[in-house]
Amino acid sequence: MGTLGTRLKELRKQRKLTQGQLGKAVGVSDVTIGYWERDFNVPGGKSLTNLARYLGVSEGFLLYGREDESNVSAAPVAAQQVPIISYVQAGAWTPECDARNLEGTVDYILTSELHSHSTFALKVKGKSMEPEFVEGDVIIVDPELHPGPGDYVVAKNGGDEATFKKYRARGISEYGEEIFELVPLNDDYAIRNSAKEKIHIVGVVVEHRRMMRRK
Repeated sequence: MGTLGTRLKELRKQRKLTQGQLGKAVGVSDVTIGYWERDFNVPGGKSLTNLARYLGVSEGFLLYGREDESNVSAAPVAAQQVPIISYVQAGAWTPECDARNLEGTVDYILTSELHSHSTFALKVKGKSMEPEFVEGDVIIVDPELHPGPGDYVVAKNGGDEATFKKYRARGISEYGEEIFELVPLNDDYAIRNSAKEKIHIVGVVVEHRRMMRRK
């Protein structure tokens, strides 16, 4: 049946989480996660509860490899609240930002997927990403992910506001820096190139929501 460590490692990999991401989610360091996965230590108390809740299993499954008799199936992952922020806020956003600690009146969108606690949402504005994305759509963005070819990203390229575009890799510069383009889906808008201007990737789009009936 394996050990707690092997079960924890398998669950983490199934959910495509790094040790650092899982540690941040449950309030411990990546070193602690590594110790647990190698069975050097055993999580207990609040740490065990947080692990089970975040991974969507019971504490009994983590400890013993089986569910409690009163709970024969894995518990569903709790819905995560993702704040809908402005493009100005997104321009200053970093992976260290905790979306759970925003002050003031904030609108949220719920997701059942596993994303980092710095994940945020934006409402699409303008026409540069039509026809796939139209004004009023909502995108969910995870700042802890690194983009790959074809991903959609939120980036900052000067000024205070972020922008939403498709990521296109273009190789490596002579200084060892990755070169990429920000590509609009609407041909009426210009492509931006990181070799010609300073562009900072804020995060990778992980979900797209569309209201079928608009006001």
